[in-house]
Amino acid sequence: MKTEAISFMEWQKRFGNDEACTQYLMVQRWPNGFQCPRCGHDHGYLIQSRRQYECAQCRYQASVTAGTVFHSTNLPLTKWFWAIYLMTSDKGGISAMRLSKLLDVSWPTARAMLQKLRTAMAHRDSVYRLSELVELDDALVGGKRPGKRGRGAEGKTAVLVACEARDGHARHHLSPDSRVRTDALAALNTLGEDFAHSARKTPPQEASKWLPWVHIAIANLKRFLLGTFHGVSATYLQEYLNEFCYRFNRRHWEPQLPLRLLHLCIDHTPVKFA
Repeated sequence: MKTEAISFMEWQKRFGNDEACTQYLMVQRWPNGFQCPRCGHDHGYLIQSRRQYECAQCRYQASVTAGTVFHSTNLPLTKWFWAIYLMTSDKGGISAMRLSKLLDVSWPTARAMLQKLRTAMAHRDSVYRLSELVELDDALVGGKRPGKRGRGAEGKTAVLVACEARDGHARHHLSPDSRVRTDALAALNTLGEDFAHSARKTPPQEASKWLPWVHIAIANLKRFLLGTFHGVSATYLQEYLNEFCYRFNRRHWEPQLPLRLLHLCIDHTPVKFA
């Protein structure tokens, strides 16, 4: 579904204060006007300081942020809205350290905000499946350490990368009728049990011809991790992969991403950490 494209100046104008953000949430959550979740009455009064609507009939107070990613937040909504814009407006994303400085919040707060947004991103992408011709390969990512390079190197994590090749993990993310193309890595031989699997050993200089899209994705992933986070440990890797995939899958709709993620946060259930 197409979403409105929005510029930096328009975002600043539209969501410049907490009242504007609250009003936007209200319209998105109650497009036909407020309706009390307890008695069904269609009239209420906004308590701006608490981001709650009080029913004019039964006096029940319904929070505007309840049941969303912003559930029970003590932060101004402007900071959440700006975190969303800063995270999606550039393909490099933003680190927790940089976000904490721009929003004037602590590093743990910025980290938790990004973690919640990445969780919502992962859940949205989890409902999709790759189909038609799919390229699949592995990549090694992680911080630099002295010693052996490439496969088998210490401190690196193997990541399985799959891309649809339309313009000319697996069982859970591929459609049953997919045709899968790999570089004959032995660990991927079992794909032939469930999919039409074509494997070909290729020298490094030929790999981009056999698996062009997956190598573009891997190159972009490594630039993202190195440029924004200067490397990453295995502990947080999946989180960063979730963010990268969400943005990469929507790269043709980049101007729409801030509002897409904002709407996702409104529709998503609260994100809680153990």
